[in-house]
Amino acid sequence: MALKFLGIWPNTPDDGSPTIWLDDTTGDLIIQSWKADAATISEAREVGSVPGHTTDVPNHETVIRLPANMLQFIPRPDSEVTSGNSGT
Repeated sequence: MALKFLGIWPNTPDDGSPTIWLDDTTGDLIIQSWKADAATISEAREVGSVPGHTTDVPNHETVIRLPANMLQFIPRPDSEVTSGNSGT
């Protein structure tokens, strides 16, 4: 794994600020950010995702809240074509 630093919360005053890295080997994003609060997790469960998929968060996963101003650091493919299952 070779991580590349992409960005940190702009004008961060100290430690513990949201940060994003890119794994050059896999293309995965590694994100440090605030844990989502109980209300956000509850609402995400109510909204759901794809039909038949559980809305429980497994023990090996977590829900984070990424501040909108951190989106500028997320790399975008030239074609803006997404992959994965959006449920649509």
